[in-house]
Amino acid sequence: MIDGIKKGVIGTVCLMFVSTFAIANELPGKGIKVHAMHSNIAEEKFQTEIINDALKTLGYDVLPIDEVAYAVIYQTIAQHKASKDIYYTAVNWTPLHESMYEKVGGDKIMYRKGEYVSGCAQGYLIDKKTAEKYHIKYINDLKDPKIAALFDTNGDGKADLSGCNPGWGCEKVIEYQLDAFGLRDTIKHNQGEYSAIIAGTIERYKEGKPILYYTWTPYWVSGVLVPGKDTTWLQVTKTAHPITKDTALPNGDNYGFNVNAMKIVANGDIAHNNPVAAKLFEVAKLNINDISAENMLISKGEKSEKDIQRHAKSWIKANQKIFDGWIAEAKAALK
Repeated sequence: MIDGIKKGVIGTVCLMFVSTFAIANELPGKGIKVHAMHSNIAEEKFQTEIINDALKTLGYDVLPIDEVAYAVIYQTIAQHKASKDIYYTAVNWTPLHESMYEKVGGDKIMYRKGEYVSGCAQGYLIDKKTAEKYHIKYINDLKDPKIAALFDTNGDGKADLSGCNPGWGCEKVIEYQLDAFGLRDTIKHNQGEYSAIIAGTIERYKEGKPILYYTWTPYWVSGVLVPGKDTTWLQVTKTAHPITKDTALPNGDNYGFNVNAMKIVANGDIAHNNPVAAKLFEVAKLNINDISAENMLISKGEKSEKDIQRHAKSWIKANQKIFDGWIAEAKAALK
């Protein structure tokens, strides 16, 4: 009888140990779906795939990425504030997207902590040869019809600016500045499919002709048209921005756009419903140069979904300690 009791107690203790062990080792994301979103820019997939892989490592059920307009991304995330599933984007450009973010509720509706990618520059550039020959330093210099005509590609006398797609956010800044600096009569803002427009700009540069274009970092364009070597950033004579009051850098230079950060935005109740994922979104950090290097691979033809997924896995393998650190910090959120 006593032996039977002992066996029963031992069995119960073992069962409790096994159950505790199983709970401790169960992946925190089990049974929770993840809806990741970015725009139709292929160069935004790499940083999203890295976060998706981290979420998969934590056991989350990661669905295929949705490619939709930025405004739709923020609307969707806001609409699922209380969802136990996760809705997120890894490409919240701050402060460029701030008006879209605030329009649907901002921090009251969505979760945003940490800074995933830092030092994202953007602005206007021209070829270095023309900049030096005509002493062009500011976009405002193109108010002079003679200077603007140097960048005319179709004979209408206006400078042709390879610009920003509607809906990206940057187009609003450009349009605002064309009015603020009185440049409507001398600059034409060419919009459409950016990749096609910039390809034509690069061809024009190869032909030795002057070029004027907008771009941002991280992106592959600055690996082909290298600022300081091939091209020159243009400044503005004063801040004129529809969102922020001051775009000047600490050293006084002013390129018309703030240096942005890419942050991860998720549905508002994630910290309560999925604290592990929330912590991951807070602590993950990706070097901007790594994104630019991957974007260059895309520009050279490695642009399929499988290619970009392979790029993400290669980055994780090369930065395993960093990646594992994210996972460890995220799991610690359960303690």
